[in-house]
Amino acid sequence: MIQKTVPAPADLGIEVIGVPQGSDVELDLKLEAVVEGVLVTGTATVQLHGECARCLDDIAYEETFDLQELFFYPGREVEDDESVVVDETIDLDETLRDAVVLELPFTPLCSDDCLGLCPECGFNRNDDPAHSHGEKIDPRWEGLSELLGETDN
Repeated sequence: MIQKTVPAPADLGIEVIGVPQGSDVELDLKLEAVVEGVLVTGTATVQLHGECARCLDDIAYEETFDLQELFFYPGREVEDDESVVVDETIDLDETLRDAVVLELPFTPLCSDDCLGLCPECGFNRNDDPAHSHGEKIDPRWEGLSELLGETDN
C-alpha cells in the first residue's frame, strides 16, 4: 500500500465545481504486478470547491473517488487510450482526471432542498423561504387596476 499526498493538477473539474490547482490530493493506492503490467487500485480524496447551481452560494466539501488502471509494460501491443509504464514509472494524472471529473455532478447543490434564487429579483430564497412579490397583475389589465384604485380613494 502506498499513501501519499500530492498537489492537484490544473483543470481537475468542470466550470461549476472542481479541485483547486495545487490543493492536496490524498492517494491511498495498491500496486500489483500482473502479467500485462502494473494494476493500480485505490482511492483519491480531494477537496471540491464550486458554487451551487441554484443559489450560487459557495460550496466546499471533501470527496473520495475510486481509482483503477492497468499500466502495461513497454513492448506490449496497446491501444491509444491505454496507459503504459515509462522508464519504470507510472503517470496517474490521466487516471485521476478520469476518476474525478467523470464523477462530478453537473449541477452541484449546497443542499438537496435548496430553494435557489427568486426569478424576479435574484433574492436567495434559502434566507427567507416565504419571500414573495405579492399577486402579479397581468400588464394588460394594469391600467384598469389603476382606475379602480383611484375610485376607492
